[in-house]
Amino acid sequence: MHNYIKISLAFLVFISLMSFEKNTNFEKTTTEKTSIANDTLTWKLLGDIKYIRKKHASYGEVEFPQVNLKLKSYHNKTVFLTGFIVPIDSKNYALSKNVFASCFFCGKSGPETIAGLKFKGKLPKLKTDTYLTIKGTFKVNETDVDNWIYNIENAEIVSNK
Repeated sequence: MHNYIKISLAFLVFISLMSFEKNTNFEKTTTEKTSIANDTLTWKLLGDIKYIRKKHASYGEVEFPQVNLKLKSYHNKTVFLTGFIVPIDSKNYALSKNVFASCFFCGKSGPETIAGLKFKGKLPKLKTDTYLTIKGTFKVNETDVDNWIYNIENAEIVSNK
């Protein structure tokens, strides 16, 4: 009799577990999702850079950036990059890997951790350290020491987190 109870209980558990099988007769509902494109560039990739010392007509000896081939392949292409907004002046912004307190200007990181932004259309009003994703045309600069190493032109805000 004791075995009969064990077998019946095991059978009942088995039937119960089988009742949780996925039911495909339910009506499916769809939800609208907005998706953000993954970053084309990463700060790690942007940080993979070397420098070569050369003479410059105005500044003497200067370290010129040598950008890796993968980054060069993105030159003049549309990219997505996420970072923190750093205001440069009343008309210019940059996108930074780090917040303002740890950015390139404070000596806590290198010039490869920031990208100059030229917005498409009207210049948006943005607060310092706003974390957002930018879409735009990527430009690499290895020769003009008075400009950013990386620039994103025709920039548009894709996501403001």
